[in-house]
Amino acid sequence: MPDSQTQTAFRTRSRMTRRAAFGLFILPFAGTSLVEAKPLRIVSLDDGLTETLLMLGVRPVAIADREVWEKWVVEPPLPAEVADVGTLLEPNLEFLQQLRPDIILAIPYLDGIKPLLERVAPVTTIGIYTEEGQPLRRATEATRQVARLVGKEAEGEALIAATEASFQGIRQELAPLAARPIYVVHFMDPRNVRVYGRKSLFQEVFDRIGLRNAWTGETNYWGFSTVGIDGLATASDARLAYLEPLPEGAGGTLTESPVWNAMPFVRNRSIMRLPAVLMFGALPSASRFARVLAKAMTAEAARG
Repeated sequence: MPDSQTQTAFRTRSRMTRRAAFGLFILPFAGTSLVEAKPLRIVSLDDGLTETLLMLGVRPVAIADREVWEKWVVEPPLPAEVADVGTLLEPNLEFLQQLRPDIILAIPYLDGIKPLLERVAPVTTIGIYTEEGQPLRRATEATRQVARLVGKEAEGEALIAATEASFQGIRQELAPLAARPIYVVHFMDPRNVRVYGRKSLFQEVFDRIGLRNAWTGETNYWGFSTVGIDGLATASDARLAYLEPLPEGAGGTLTESPVWNAMPFVRNRSIMRLPAVLMFGALPSASRFARVLAKAMTAEAARG
């Protein structure tokens, strides 16, 4: 029969074996239930991709040109903690390295500097605006791609569904006001505008909410044409929706312009001023454009 020292050693080894076995049992689950995965450190060099990340509940560590966001995007608000890496085509590579990103989100427009970016971190390129157009469909695909990247697939599908539901609700709301076409423009200066048409995000929103675009002329890669104000006289019954921000001093100069005052939408007082919306955005910008346009059209109708 074993002596007392042998029995004590045996019991100690048994306890150690049981603990080790228990440790092996829980180890496969440690990465999922007991230890949370570390969030990706993402630098996003496109505002459309950035707004998508934010709507999915993911905050990038940095973007390009915060001032552009504050002026042209506005919504959703950009958290103060998000760093600014400089201009889009000339980001501060030294600062980028200091940020230690896991991934950099880019668009085809940045392919020229992609080799430089890849020295810092892997680059994922996602294109929404292409020669083929259809930015709304591509924005939906981009939402799913970004959602998979950050592990937010359910949130991505919810964003897509909410955007489509918003379009359907606004389409019904605006049905009584949809007969007259609308120009959508940004003023470049008091004499020239960007007018949005085929291949633009705004055109695709028009199609979803049942409105007609007054601009049927050619557009470029990004979905707009640059024309003089007199080029907006192609539809006599059209309304004009212009987006902020306005160039400095443009408002006063316009009111004094004979060309401007001769426009049918000026004579008919059919002008709507819209807050800033990202013209090259993704689903959040599409939804925002539909909302602000519907609000402006409803207000115009109420004024009679």
